[in-house]
Amino acid sequence: MGVKGFVEGGIASIIAGCSTHPLDLIKVRMQLQGENNLPKPVQNLRPALAFQTGSTVHVAAAIPQTRVGPIAVGVRLVQQEGLAALFSGVSATVLRQTLYSTTRMGLYDVLKTKWTDSVTGTMPLSRKIEAGLIAGGIGAAVGNPADVAMVRMQADGRLPPAQRRNYKSVVDAITRMAKQEGVTSLWRGSSLTVNRAMLVTASQLASYDQFKETILENGMMRDGLGTHVTASFAAGFVAAVASNPVDVIKTRVMNMRVEPGATPPYAGALDCALKTVRAEGPMALYKGFIPTISRQGPFTVVLFVTLEQVRKLLKDF
Repeated sequence: MGVKGFVEGGIASIIAGCSTHPLDLIKVRMQLQGENNLPKPVQNLRPALAFQTGSTVHVAAAIPQTRVGPIAVGVRLVQQEGLAALFSGVSATVLRQTLYSTTRMGLYDVLKTKWTDSVTGTMPLSRKIEAGLIAGGIGAAVGNPADVAMVRMQADGRLPPAQRRNYKSVVDAITRMAKQEGVTSLWRGSSLTVNRAMLVTASQLASYDQFKETILENGMMRDGLGTHVTASFAAGFVAAVASNPVDVIKTRVMNMRVEPGATPPYAGALDCALKTVRAEGPMALYKGFIPTISRQGPFTVVLFVTLEQVRKLLKDF
């Protein structure tokens, strides 16, 4: 039973991760908007304007670029980097889902089986949340190297060609990071990844089970596709609200460029959070929320609908 839960969760997670990857990429690009620790040529500025009067050349100050929405980010990305850029880092997504989501989904299933009341066949919400926190934390620790590689591969295209990391694949990214920055760099931002994963798993899996049980118990719908879609979309919204602030900080810490001998832009997660809020305001922690919910909703729907179908296919094994 235990191994089966890992297999089912892994298959559903990989399908969901790959199908919503472009939305995740747009979310990462939006979360990095306005960050002020980029190399000088790519600070969030439009080129300075120059004009001449007689023999004197006047240069106007550079104008900060306005932040753009998810559709504009996606359109600009395709125009500048091509359609294939929407799947930058997809190999890292596959590895991340294989390591992180397979672990968290499988562990949650194991804990759920263990903690479900054998008489009533139910499990209290508090226990579901506890199971999600434990499963998410362990899964994130296992999958962090793939997470760092995915963030970097997704963010690479926004840099000028000369400054890009140009990882060929997730294996190349992890290998080069370990050689150039040390093995510990593979767990950069791991405390954030673990915190985010605990929040996402607890809110996503626990709320899905809770919403599904509520719908079925109250006779609103029968156990079928409609129930699965409704419960999973509601769970996706809860997960997006809970995890977005940690996700923004995680993206920035993982993506920061640390020059040899130079002080890192951020000393850690708390430092990054404080600098972000001071420089850009508290709502900066909800940057990329529209693409987050736009991804988290479909991701959660695809994840649980696929999971329910995989369970039906494998029920006899």
